[in-house]
Formats: sequence, C-alpha cells, structure tokens
Amino acid sequence: MEILRPQDRPQLGYWIPLSFQHVFAMFGATILVPILTGLDPAAALFTAGTGTLIYILCTGAKVPAFLGSSFAFIPPLIGITASHGLSYALGGAIAAGLFYCFVGIIIRFAGKNWLDIALPPVVIGSVIMVIGLVLAPVAINMAMNDSDGNYSLVYLSIAAVTLCVTVASNIFLKGFFSTIPILIGMLAGYFFTLIMGFFFPAYALIDFQIVRDAPWLGMPGFQIPSFSFVPILTFVIVSLATICEHLGDTLVTSKVVGQDFYKNPGLHRTLVGDGLATSWAALWGGPPNTTYGENIGVMAITRVYSVWVIGGAALIAVLLSFFRKFGALIRTIPTPVLGGISMLLFGIIASSGLRTIVESGVDYREKRNLTITSVILVIGIGGGKLAFKITGDLQFELAGVALATVVGIILNLVFPKSKETVGTDS
Repeated sequence: MEILRPQDRPQLGYWIPLSFQHVFAMFGATILVPILTGLDPAAALFTAGTGTLIYILCTGAKVPAFLGSSFAFIPPLIGITASHGLSYALGGAIAAGLFYCFVGIIIRFAGKNWLDIALPPVVIGSVIMVIGLVLAPVAINMAMNDSDGNYSLVYLSIAAVTLCVTVASNIFLKGFFSTIPILIGMLAGYFFTLIMGFFFPAYALIDFQIVRDAPWLGMPGFQIPSFSFVPILTFVIVSLATICEHLGDTLVTSKVVGQDFYKNPGLHRTLVGDGLATSWAALWGGPPNTTYGENIGVMAITRVYSVWVIGGAALIAVLLSFFRKFGALIRTIPTPVLGGISMLLFGIIASSGLRTIVESGVDYREKRNLTITSVILVIGIGGGKLAFKITGDLQFELAGVALATVVGIILNLVFPKSKETVGTDS
C-alpha cells in the first residue's frame, strides 16, 4: 500500500482492517492497567477510544496518535486507592489531566525551556526508573503467590511460560506481529493455563461462569470520582514525568511521520489533547491516558499515518466496551499470566528511564548527577514518605514516586553545575 499521510482517508475495504490492526496493538497494555489497579477493563476501552477522539479534535486531526492506559500512573493509582480509596485516585487523575492543560497554556506563551531546566534528563530518567522498579514487587507477587499469598510453583510456571513467549515474540517476530508481543504472550499464558487445568483439575484457574452469567450488551463499569488535596497533589507531581514522556512520544511520532508536530499543530495543543483525554478517562472511571508507542510502531511498519485510521480504531474500542461478555472474558485472565506480562512491562518502564539517561549523555562522572539519581532511586524505591497532620483529620502526605520527583527537582535546581556541564542537557 502507498503511504497515507495524516489527512488521507483510505477506502473502506482497507480502512477497517487497518483500524483493527491498531486495536490489536494497543489492546494488551490498555486492559492490563485497569486489571492491575482495580478498574473495569471495559471502561478503559471506552475512555481510550473516546479519549483518542478528543485528542484528534484538539490537534485539529493533524496528529495520528492513539491514547491508551498509562503505566506511569499505576503507582499513584495503587497507592492512593490503598490510602484514600479508588474514587479519590480518579479525582487525582482528573487534576493531573487539567495540569497538562495548564502546562500546555504556559508552553503556548512562554515556550518549553523552563520545563527543560526544571526537569532535565537526569531527573526524568531517574524518576521513570523508579516508576518501573517500584512496581517490581507487584509483578513478582502475581507471578509466584496464589490468592492466599502462598508461594505456588504452578503460578510460577504459568508466569514463566507467559514471560518467555512475550520475550520471544518481542525479539524474534517481524512485521505487524512484532508490535503485539503483549497480546501474544497473554494468549499463550491463557491457553497454557487452560491446558494445565484440563489435565490437572486442581489447578484449573479459569472459570467461565462469569462469562456465561454476563449479558451480551451493557454499560461499562463506570466510577464516580472524589477529590481531596493529597491525591490531587500526588498525581500532579507524578504528571511532571508523564508530561516529559508526552514530549518524547510526540517527537518520535514527528520523526516517523516526517512532520514537525511541535510546530504544527503545536506542542501546546498535543498536551491539551492528552490532558483532556486523561481527565475525561478518570471522569468515567478509566485509567489516565497516554500516547501509545505500540501504535507508533504500527505506523512505522505500515507507513499508514492516517488520522482516519486512528479514529476508526478509537470507534472500534468504544464499541467493544459495550460487549459485556467480552469484558467478562477479560476478567478470566489468570493472575500469574498478568504477573508474567508485568515482569517484562515494568522492567521496560525502568529500562526506558535508563535509555533516557544514556541517550541524553548524562555524565555520571559529575558528582551532582550521581547524587541526584542516587537520592531519587532510594527515596522512590525505598518507599520514602513525608507526612504530617495539618488540622484535625486532614493529613499531608507525599510518598514514593511523587516525593522522589519533588526531591529530584529541588536537588537539580540547588546543586550547581560544573563549568563543563553548564549549557548541556545534564
């Protein structure tokens, strides 16, 4: 097929399969986030689809980007849900999306140099590593321990098969299949669990009763958000890292498509689109959104950059969210399968932080850089927390990734740069 530019609309016979291709690429990661954080996967599909349409509208249908569930927000989703409740985590996510819009407005009038000063690669890369590594115990627990918290060799074997197939798919498969290793690994782990349960009924972890009981059609499991100061502050601080992730994704998309989206439609419009999509998602009980690298990979392979194709994928995701039997089937995915997938995904998040540091040329012979990264890693991974009572039952608390980000920003602004590093990215 010839190259399709962002404004090109393909013929219907090509349009539908091209859109389904993007749905397959985003599907595994998009449903995994709500499963890990206690949200409804059907709601995630609905908000991913509608959020993508919002993004397309905000960018004037000029940027081909699919928005799905963000892994970077998993730690605050889990942490705030545990301390305040799920509804307050959603409220925090709404605030994070609005903060995106606020930053977008500032960039519109003041440029983005101030963002580079406050959040250089040494801070952002270290924070991204924390985001991935702080989730490592979650992945290992799902991969090794049963529902009672006891070590299970059966769980570990299922997780190992899932992980091995996912890794092999990611490394060895070519073409379109190289963009959906998560989906392939999930299917492999799922069928392995089915086969194991067939031969060893005591280890039958998949129960299709919820699928039989579910209606064919119905509304996704929407949630009502609540608002409180601490969850809002936590999510806004974490969003500083995800904003920089957005900058990187937009730059990569620009290189793939061959158009400078920083200038047209403008970085401020892509940020506002991403922010509104995130707030919209949390408003309906879905996880915060982010632009998806999987779908950028599909575009790079197919050379089809049409916004119409992305919009078609968004509509398909919305339609799938209303098939309740489909949502029930997703909920039958065994915990160790998710654990096996998460072992790779959370590691990739941490590795992407390392990649940010390496590609930016951060010099760790400089004591300031070594110190900043060291403090961020220990506070973030170690579970550092700043908490004190304000009045009555109101308590201020900043912990984990959010606290590590704040400390990293402060250290970067306070520590002087040597003459050799002044004017460089690090």
